[in-house]
Amino acid sequence: RLRSVMAATPPPSAPGGPEPPPTPLQYSLLLQHLVGEKRQPRAWDPAALGGIPSPPKSEEQKMVERAMESCAFKAALACVGGFVLGGAFGVFTAGIDTNVGFDPKDPYRTPTAKEVLKDMGQRGISYAKNFAIVGAMFSCTECVVESYRGKSDWKNSVISGCITGGAIGFRAGLKAGVIGCGGFAAFSAAIDYYLR
Repeated sequence: RLRSVMAATPPPSAPGGPEPPPTPLQYSLLLQHLVGEKRQPRAWDPAALGGIPSPPKSEEQKMVERAMESCAFKAALACVGGFVLGGAFGVFTAGIDTNVGFDPKDPYRTPTAKEVLKDMGQRGISYAKNFAIVGAMFSCTECVVESYRGKSDWKNSVISGCITGGAIGFRAGLKAGVIGCGGFAAFSAAIDYYLR
């Protein structure tokens, strides 16, 4: 490159003589080296930009990543998370409910702490089971839909929300299934919108 530029540059004039006219800059040659055919591709190196270079992943790390990305692991994680969240929600709703420990045979009797705690535990377990089933169904359905479509976008959560809500509501009839499908799909779209 330097030789071609130096060859195009005329020799300097003698001291005290008239200055030769400057040679015009050839933008076409410059553009060929910057964006044209003669441009040299650069290897992207995070260390050159000040980042921490990451070593190549071992087979064990790849195997763990594949296991964590599997549908079974996602469904199990959603099931456990739903169980914990449902249990907490059930205990909370039982704690603020005034009918916990209420005996319909003797409405004026004050329930004991043992009866209240027993009812709170029963409600917490019931909510935990329901949340775990819904979480596992939604997560497994979303993973299957994502694998089938080959894309990760908002449509996956809407489709899986509709399938999950429809399956849960269908036990009460066709109308309840349609309402469940629409409700779960709208809720999934809203959650996905706010999370992304």
